[in-house]
Amino acid sequence: MELPEREAMDFDVVIVGAGPAGLAAAIQLKQLATEAGTEVSVVVVEKGSEVGAHILSGAVIDPSGLDRLLPEWRQDPDRPLKTEVVKDEFMFLGPAGGVSLPNIAFPKLMSNHGNFVGSLSNVTKYLGRKAEELGVEIYPGFPAAEILYDDAGAVVGVATGDLGIARSGEARDDFTRGMELRAKYTVFGEGARGSLTKKLIDRYRLNQHSDHQKYGLGVKELWQVKPEKFRPGLVQHSMGWPLPNKAGGGSWLYHFDDHLVSVGFVTHLNYENPTLSPFEEFQRFKTHPMIRDVFEGAKRIGYGARAIMEGGWQSVPKLVFPGGCLVGDSAGFVNVPRIKGSHNAVLSGMQAAGAIHEALVAGRAQDELTSYEEGWRASPIGYDLKRVRNVKPLWSKYGTLVGVGLGGLDMWLNELAGLSLFGTLSHGKPDYACTKPLKDVTPIKYPKPDGVLTFDRLSSVYLSNTNHEEDQPVHLQVKDMGLQKSSEHDVFGGPSARYCPAGVYEWIEEGGSPRYQINAQNCVHCKTCDIKDPNQNINWVTPEGPGGPNYVNM
Repeated sequence: MELPEREAMDFDVVIVGAGPAGLAAAIQLKQLATEAGTEVSVVVVEKGSEVGAHILSGAVIDPSGLDRLLPEWRQDPDRPLKTEVVKDEFMFLGPAGGVSLPNIAFPKLMSNHGNFVGSLSNVTKYLGRKAEELGVEIYPGFPAAEILYDDAGAVVGVATGDLGIARSGEARDDFTRGMELRAKYTVFGEGARGSLTKKLIDRYRLNQHSDHQKYGLGVKELWQVKPEKFRPGLVQHSMGWPLPNKAGGGSWLYHFDDHLVSVGFVTHLNYENPTLSPFEEFQRFKTHPMIRDVFEGAKRIGYGARAIMEGGWQSVPKLVFPGGCLVGDSAGFVNVPRIKGSHNAVLSGMQAAGAIHEALVAGRAQDELTSYEEGWRASPIGYDLKRVRNVKPLWSKYGTLVGVGLGGLDMWLNELAGLSLFGTLSHGKPDYACTKPLKDVTPIKYPKPDGVLTFDRLSSVYLSNTNHEEDQPVHLQVKDMGLQKSSEHDVFGGPSARYCPAGVYEWIEEGGSPRYQINAQNCVHCKTCDIKDPNQNINWVTPEGPGGPNYVNM
């Protein structure tokens, strides 16, 4: 199909993704321009239907980033965080019971004292309002679908996706060409496994001197509980059951706002057994005798899932390239033991903005922002990540019981003496390569949901308010359907039907032959398929327009 030329708009800075990192960069750019008496034009494009629609996190939020970006936020009556942590509990669970571990056993960096419980989606909406007050243009519902380059190979902006293309590939009557947004510098803050970020990493070989990235899948529900079960400011974490020792992960329960409890489960995606289902493990977790009581008489009101970057210090790629940079979860700034990354996302956006403003004032454009690349490891971000750099590889290598103990020892030594017995460990194999063939494992059988405490995928996806235009090209691209049958199905037993938390993938028997069905309308944009497919045969790209979940208070 021959397409008309796109219209183009020019800005000083284009930011891809209205998450904490991208919005912090936009706000800081405007703040710096005001202080310097200069002008800077900034636009943010966001694939969600509104700012915050695709943002999901636990979340216990370290406010250090917000304090630096917006020092007055705590006095704002419309502030998004009002519940401060008052009690911090950590449990190790077995099949029938568990033990609460004393806080004194944990390094100070693991303490949640001074942190807030709340919705990261609401924090992002707050940042969006602040950005617009400063003159930032924000375009929700317009996913960046293509990177624009000049003849020298520098990034000069992005193009938003075309609208009104049928699944057949033909233009519908409502066809609208995407827009080119051109910039002196382009900031990518797409979150974990961004569809454009992975192209940039490959094109510029940004990861040639870093370890490969590691990931987890976080599955979350939001419940409104009975008053007698509600303990505002209570933060609980657990490890152990229901996961086997060699499969890493853990849970959270956070009490906040109006009798809300955020409950979720993270499964590290380097698990071996292809029949393991992170969604089902989460449902089982809620039935534990030390957990289930809080949900008695409660109502489930929200659901969602998303991938989390877990590689940390040694997996952060080079952050800059001609014409732009990576920020936030696109860079991999999550502190896995703390289960926190939004503070580093905000700080990274601010650091990138500082480097960009310096370049603009000097009259530069489309070059590498070397001061950002050279500065982050010596900044609070680097300090935060370096101390915990060996926890994830030790956990992966030795399992939960031994690995977490060794990781704790390493964190204590880093905190007390700035030392590590292990140096900087490698992560081993990428997550997709850890999956074993079906013949080499014992299949896991999961109980049926009861519809009261445990649920199926489809009723869960309904609570995420997920919607996609049905007549559009499928945004979950299987590169080789024959390989999917001969390997993903025949060798690994079809793990996509289990690792996907939204019921997108199914192997359906028809006339004695399996058929691969992709229910793209269900997709909550977690990106797990792009990460965990054992052959790297699934490519996640942005869908048309504002498709996807519409999270509320998540």
